[in-house]
Amino acid sequence: EMSAFKDEMREFKDEMGEFKNEMLEFKDETVRDRKRMNKQWGDLANRLGTLVEDIVAPNLPRAAVELLGCEHPSLFAVRVVRHWHGETREYDALVVCDDAILVNETKSKLLAAHVDAFVAKLEELPLVFPEYAGRREVGVLASLAVDTGVVAYATRCGVAVLAMGEDTMQIINPEAVRLGVEGFVRP
Repeated sequence: EMSAFKDEMREFKDEMGEFKNEMLEFKDETVRDRKRMNKQWGDLANRLGTLVEDIVAPNLPRAAVELLGCEHPSLFAVRVVRHWHGETREYDALVVCDDAILVNETKSKLLAAHVDAFVAKLEELPLVFPEYAGRREVGVLASLAVDTGVVAYATRCGVAVLAMGEDTMQIINPEAVRLGVEGFVRP
């Protein structure tokens, strides 16, 4: 009986070892799947972000006409990257006119904190783009829909907001640019 019991215990130990190995394999597979899914979610989030940028960008030359009277910009560029003092600066879009430069940043969900960061980014623009120094900087934050409180805050800071209207994107606070003639209001 003791021998049979020892054999059963050995079989049980072997089965437990197999079970432990299967669980480790399952755990490793789960970790790999989670990493793969996180990457896919990240890729999807990035694509959604650029999707909004792709909707906004074609409306920016029209915004330059409406805000600045700039019919023929010397430059219209999207996803602009500039290396400056060992750092990288990214701009969703620039529209360069004779006496002004329209700078756009697009967010999938625009928050008041984005306004603060954008104003700081606009203040360094003449340093990052010295070839445009002396031109008026006009900031345009864009999103598909924007909370009215955020629009009011952006207006006080001298930043225009572009959001989806009935047919296309529209500037919902053009008065912000007129208020911002003397420069941006520090949040």
